[in-house]
Order: sequence, then structure tokens, then C-alpha cells
Amino acid sequence: MIPSIEVDIKCETEGEEGIQEGDVVTMYAWVSLHRRNGLTAALPHAPSFPFHKEENFWLLLADAASNEVWLSQKVSFMDEVTAITATSKAIQESQEALGASAKEIRIAVREAVDKVKKGSRLVMGKFQAPAEGNHNLTSFFLCDAWIGCDTKTNLKLKVLKHSRAGTRGHVAEEGPVAEDDNEEEEEEEEEYDDYESEYSDDENEKSKGKGKVANGIDHQRASSDIDSGSND
Repeated sequence: MIPSIEVDIKCETEGEEGIQEGDVVTMYAWVSLHRRNGLTAALPHAPSFPFHKEENFWLLLADAASNEVWLSQKVSFMDEVTAITATSKAIQESQEALGASAKEIRIAVREAVDKVKKGSRLVMGKFQAPAEGNHNLTSFFLCDAWIGCDTKTNLKLKVLKHSRAGTRGHVAEEGPVAEDDNEEEEEEEEEYDDYESEYSDDENEKSKGKGKVANGIDHQRASSDIDSGSND
């Protein structure tokens, strides 16, 4: 009847490759329970208890050096249907936040449901990342019904310095490259100005040419008018 517990835990910032100070960090912990009799849910032998005693488990994420508890979640193995519903919803929301396709979401949900049916539970929680540095954390999985089944898992959390660019995506280049780009834009503007000036000069020349011809025609017409007047 005494369970054997295994904890697989990880912490990450959704949508980022690393964790920066001040980020909202999500903890994902899969807790697997195994018994020799093959049962997942069980009632411990407690004859002096006034009613049926259920197993209660707690998962704590703590920093032993500073004696601080960062996260605390209660875990239950009694209701499998509720665990499947909660796990499916949590996995679907996390995959949608990462931009996964509908097929990828279905596969992830199906794998999570299979884990729950085999005696595992998904524990999720959020906390704010501490200051920059390496933090040695410890996850404690505690039980109030059995002596000797508590487990402890060590976890190293690396927190990077805060950056506006984040830890994912293209980082804008600065320095000489940016200056070269500005120079290219200025050259394009100068070429465009030259083109406009040449075009305007051509127009001016054409207008000047037309003006001469028009003036000449006007002079000829004027002289013809004068001649015709004299003849009259």
C-alpha cells in the first residue's frame, strides 16, 4: 500500500528560451505514484480516525539556503476524472500560448491524459523570477498518511539579466551596421533627388525651346500682319 513517488520538475518562461529576472516563471511537475498492488488511489489504514482517511500530498518548491518557499501546491490521486479534465485544459492553454497547431495540441493532450491514467498528476504553478544568478532549489513532495514516502528533488534555476530583446527572436543590430544602413538610405535619397533634378532640367529646356518657337511664330505672325496691313 505504501506508494513510491517520482517527481519530474522543470521551470521555464513561456515563449522564451531562457529565464530573465522579473519574468513570470511557470513550473511544470509530473508526479508519478506507484504501488505494488497496482492501485493509484487508496485509503490508508487509520482505525482511530473518525472517518475514512484520504492520502494528502503537497509539492513545495523552496530555496533551502534562504529558507523560503516559492511555491506550494496540493496534489490528489483520488479523483482521476477531475485530474484528466484539469490536465487537458492546462496542456491545451499552454500549447495555444506557444502557437502550436491543432494537431500538435491534440497529441500533447492525448499524451498527458495517458500519463494521468497511468498514475501521474500534473502540478503547475507560477512565480516571479528572482535576481540574476544561479539558484539551487529543492522540491519537497510530502505526504500526511505514510511515513517514509516523502521525496526530495534538486533543481538548478539559472536567471539571466533583464533585457528588452528577450531570449527569443532576432536581436536588433547596433553600431557600424546600423550606420551603414543609414548611409545607404541617404544615398538612395540623393539618387532620387538627382533624378528629379535631371527631369526638371529637361522640362525646363523643353519649355524654353517651346517658348522660342512660340515667340518666333508670334514674330512671324506679327510681321505678316504688318505686311498685310501695309498692302491694304
